Amino acid sequence: MASHSHHEPQGADLNVAAQATLEKSGEQWTTMRASVFSALAGFDKPASAYDIAEAVSKAEGRRVAANSVYRILDLFVGANLARRVESANAYVANAHPDCLHDCIFLVCDSCGQTTHIDNDVITRGVRNAAILAGFVPVRPVIEVRGRCATCEAQR
Repeated sequence: MASHSHHEPQGADLNVAAQATLEKSGEQWTTMRASVFSALAGFDKPASAYDIAEAVSKAEGRRVAANSVYRILDLFVGANLARRVESANAYVANAHPDCLHDCIFLVCDSCGQTTHIDNDVITRGVRNAAILAGFVPVRPVIEVRGRCATCEAQR
């Protein structure tokens, strides 16, 4: 597969990488933003703003509105800290926030598990096809729906 390699920090290292990336973009890493990112990174599947608001509310012992979380998620997507899984209206933490590229999501229709893969040949081809059609691609979203190996094995 024509992918590129990059370091994928995890846990506290991912939070540090996310903070550095956000601050490099000129934004502040506030306590609330840190809480939202930690909650998002803690999910093993794409999470909605409501899921994240609930997790942050439980962790902080106070109600956090989903509208506030949506604004932060929009900022995170713009700064490459999170990716939006369009078909699920949900978000995943970007495991490599310092690397800007197009992603491909494999979304399981059975369990909801979403896997991110990189394939620069495919994503470059999508961008080139758009350009040839007279369209300027800003943020291609490629999602493949189907069944993950675990769900397929259980059929």
